[in-house]
Parts: sequence; C-alpha cells; structure tokens
Amino acid sequence: MYFLTKELYFPPASEASSEGILAVGGDLSTERLLLAYRSGIFPWFDDEEPILWWCPPERMVVDPKSYKIAKSLRNILNRSVFTVTFNSCFEQVITHCQTIKRKGQTGTWITESMHEAYLKLHELGHAQSVEVWQDQQLVGGLYGVDLGKVFCGESMFSKVPNASKVAFVSLIQKLKDENYLLLDCQVHNDHLEKLGAFEISRANYLKILKSSF
Repeated sequence: MYFLTKELYFPPASEASSEGILAVGGDLSTERLLLAYRSGIFPWFDDEEPILWWCPPERMVVDPKSYKIAKSLRNILNRSVFTVTFNSCFEQVITHCQTIKRKGQTGTWITESMHEAYLKLHELGHAQSVEVWQDQQLVGGLYGVDLGKVFCGESMFSKVPNASKVAFVSLIQKLKDENYLLLDCQVHNDHLEKLGAFEISRANYLKILKSSF
C-alpha cells in the first residue's frame, strides 16, 4: 500500500490490495481528484479514517448503449409522476446524499472535506448532478464526476419511492444520447444490480477508460 505525499502521483492500479485499496493520504485537491478518476481511482473513507484511494478488482458499470429500462420503471416514467433536471442544484443534491438516513447505515462517507471538494469540481464543470422533482419539491437525485465519455457516479438519494431510480435511468438515457461509453458505479451492491448494473474486471474498465480520452 502506498502512502501519498504532496506529490501529485498515484501508483499503478495493479498495486491495489485484494480488496481494492491502492493508496492512503494525499489530499482532495481538484488536480488530485481529476488525476484519480482519469486513472480509474476514487476516494472512499469516513471521518475516522485517513483518505483512502480505491481501484477495486471488479468494477460495477452500466453500458448506456445496451441498457434496457425495466417495464415497471418505464411505466413510472410514462406516467410523468416526476420531472427531471440536470445540473440545476448540485449543492442541494450532494447535501441530501450526505445527510439522508439509509437503512443499515449509521453515518455517511461523504465527509465535509469531500462535500467541499466536489462542490469545487462542480464549479469547474467536472462534477454534475441529476435532480428529480415532484410537486416542485426535490425528492431524489444523484451526482458524479463527468470525464467526457465516462460518467463516474458517486451517490444518489431518494425521499419518495422510485425517485432515485428515475434519476439513474434518466442519466443513462442522457449518456446514451451523448454517446458515452460507460456509467461507472464503482462497487457492487444489490440495489445497483437490480437496476441493471453489472461487474467487469479492473483491466477491462481501465482499457475502456483509457480509450475515452
């Protein structure tokens, strides 16, 4: 495991541990975050830990070109229960992702330092959000880092049933329309799998990522 200094550097992804931890330390500067994402690396830690940088052996992704929306979710979209916007209130979205209570979780990995770092990324045009509205109220959404042809999803929230799912599929449709190669969902969880995400190897992910630049 590598311990980072002020030098803007990451070791090769192949040096990651079996669970996916590549390096410890460094900072959350815009330059380091962009270098990380462009190298297939992302930060994931909590307030009681140092900054941990990950590049897991398996990557959870969605291929926008081949994605099929589930019939039940398509019915929800067709009923126009929700309105979807893009990049209209990033700070509200990340704040909701940070503070919303989640089943089985007692805290959040979106620390104050991460909150500030991704706001700066957004201000510079590198981080974007999807917002879902119902009766003019923000009820769901997600945010992530946009690398041009790969979108790296970070977190999503939902205040009412299906709102985050609508954000997810709306983003995928936008990525498909704009010829993106992948939606990166980072690590496996059952919810993402039910939404249609699947795992590919780190080597395959890095190959696709490299081809997008």
